[in-house]
Amino acid sequence: MIHAAFRPIGVLCATVVLILCSWAIAPTAHAYENPDLLPEAPTNVIDLADSLASVQQDELDQALSAFESETGWKLRVLTQFDRTPGRSVKDFWGLDQRSVLLVADPRGGNLLNFSVGDDLYDLLPRTFWIELQTRYGNQFFVRDNGEDRSIISALESIQVCLRRGGCQVVPGLPREQWILTLITSILGGVVLGFAAQPRQEGQPFAWQWALIFSPLWGILFIAFGLGPVVTRTPDWLPVLRNVAGFTLGALVAYLAPLLGKTSPTSET
Repeated sequence: MIHAAFRPIGVLCATVVLILCSWAIAPTAHAYENPDLLPEAPTNVIDLADSLASVQQDELDQALSAFESETGWKLRVLTQFDRTPGRSVKDFWGLDQRSVLLVADPRGGNLLNFSVGDDLYDLLPRTFWIELQTRYGNQFFVRDNGEDRSIISALESIQVCLRRGGCQVVPGLPREQWILTLITSILGGVVLGFAAQPRQEGQPFAWQWALIFSPLWGILFIAFGLGPVVTRTPDWLPVLRNVAGFTLGALVAYLAPLLGKTSPTSET
């Protein structure tokens, strides 16, 4: 009986010993500081993951140096996979409040990450960096365009906005985003058309109901249909297309009951 009582204690002690032994013989983890991976010569690009071709590295290095001389903003690029220099890049590049470090690491769900100096948030808010990351670092963009295009496109957007004196959103209107704005514009028109259908004899347009539903169709058309377009591109063609979609949706919804009444029915 005594041996049976002490048996669980013995099993517990053996388990603890095994855990301690596994910790003792486990390989030492790589330190977060790994300055051995830093190049000896000064450069604006450290490509440990081989995301860029040699020609691209040289061109990007020269472009970032010229941009820093022109504007005073410091842009740096680090690509990594299973090796990283860690925090040692901060001293290597002298990163400060006027610096942006783009880190490209394909191991995560998104390729791009940004370390941004505080001085840049006055010109490029936090929402800008989130949109920049999701637009150019998502897996679909990287799959279709490559890691190199993802990195270069993100840097070009940053440079354009800093030369402008700041941006609230990322410049450019991707096709997928424009299609979404077109859909919301059409939906806004449909809501307006249904709301404006006459409900009394001799009433051509139910403006009261159209006014009541104006917050809904106004948000769909103005906020979600036109807003993302005019803030991202000076091109008027997508604006005209969205206005046409809104108008068409409103007309179809408004005339739907009339077309249903006038459609002939025949029996054979």
